[in-house]
Amino acid sequence: MDGNFSSYRFMNRSYCESSIDSSGAFSDCNSDRSGEFPVESQLAHRVLISSTVNSCSSDELVRNLIAGLKSESVEAQYQAAMELRLLAKNSMENRIKIGQSGAIRPLVSLTSTTEQQLQEHGVTAILNLSLCDENKDLLVGAGAIKALVRALKSGTSTTKENAANALLRLAQVDDHKVTIGRSGAIPPLVSLLETGTFRGKKDACTALYTLCSSKENKARAVQAGIMKPLLELMAEPDSGMVDKAACVMNKLVTIPKGVTALVEEDGIPVLAEGDCVSALLQICAESAVYRGMVTREGAIPPLVAFSQSGETNPSSRYLPLKYSSPPDYETFCRKPRARRPVPINQVTDRRFLNTFQAEDLLSLLRQPRPTADEGSQTRPRR
Repeated sequence: MDGNFSSYRFMNRSYCESSIDSSGAFSDCNSDRSGEFPVESQLAHRVLISSTVNSCSSDELVRNLIAGLKSESVEAQYQAAMELRLLAKNSMENRIKIGQSGAIRPLVSLTSTTEQQLQEHGVTAILNLSLCDENKDLLVGAGAIKALVRALKSGTSTTKENAANALLRLAQVDDHKVTIGRSGAIPPLVSLLETGTFRGKKDACTALYTLCSSKENKARAVQAGIMKPLLELMAEPDSGMVDKAACVMNKLVTIPKGVTALVEEDGIPVLAEGDCVSALLQICAESAVYRGMVTREGAIPPLVAFSQSGETNPSSRYLPLKYSSPPDYETFCRKPRARRPVPINQVTDRRFLNTFQAEDLLSLLRQPRPTADEGSQTRPRR
C-alpha cells in the first residue's frame, strides 16, 4: 500500500521522488539545515560574493578549494570543505560546477577522518551536492554510499542526520536503492530512528521510507528491528512522527516477515489506534486470526463511521479506530452499503482513498471469525 509518488528519467536513469508521499508526510526533510553559518559572517559573505561575481572567479575559487581538500594540512582541508559546503548549499549552478570540477572524490575521502568536525563538513557538502541529479552517479561512483554509512555509525549527531539525508537523495535513483541496502545502511538508519534527535528520527524515517520501496530492503529493515521504534513513534501522538512512521509501516506489512514482526511486537493494538487503514487491510487479508485480533481491538465502530462519512478526527489527521467498548458483532455483520461509483484510479483525495480502504477492511472483517482452534494460533512465539 505504498503512497503515490512521481517518477521521471534523466540521462536514461529512473528517478523516484518517493521521499515525499501524497500526504506530505516527508515534505519537511531538506538539505543542510544546521544553521551554524550566519549570512552576515565574513566567510559566508566572501563565499557568496565569490560565487556570484562571474563564472571565471567562481571557477578559480572552486579549483583552489579542491586543492585545499587535497592538502596535508587538516586546517586547510577544514576550510576548503566548509566553503564548498556553503557554495553548494543554495545554488544548483554551484552544485553542478563543484561536481564536474573533481571535488567529489576528495570530499568522500574526508568522511573517513577521525576529526569529527571535518567529517561533518565533508558529509554535509556531499549532502548538498546530492541534491543535484547530475551528481548522484558521480557520488556513487566515488564511493559515497559506503562513506556515508560509516559516517552514520561514527559521526556527530549532525553528521548522522546529514548522512541519512544524503542517502535519501541518492536513493531517489532506483538503481541505487538496493546498492545502499547491501552496503549496510539499514541497521544504522534504524538505530538513528530509535535513538536520534527529533531531526535525526525524521531524516532516518524518510530515508527508510524511500529505501523500503525495495522488497529486499524491507526484509533488511525488519531484520534490523525497525518494528519496535516504529510502533513506539506511532503510539505517541506528541512525537510528531506518527504519520511518517505509519507510511513506513504501510510498506513493511506488504511482506510476510513484516506482518510476523508486527504481531510479535504486539503492534495490532497500535495500528487500531492510528491512521493505519492500509496496514490493517493488508494484515487482515492475510489471516482470519489477524482479522479476529483487529475485531477484538474495537476497530469496527469507527471504521463504520468513517466509511459512511469520510471524516477523520477534527483534532488529528489520523483515523481514530480504537473504541473503549467492544463492537456488537451481530449488528456489524449486516449487509454493507454500496461503494461510491468512483474509479479508484481517479481518486486523488487521500480522505476518499482511505474511505474505500475502510470499506474493504470492513468487508474482510465481516467474514466468519476464526474458530477456537484457529484462535489458539493467535500469534507466533518469540
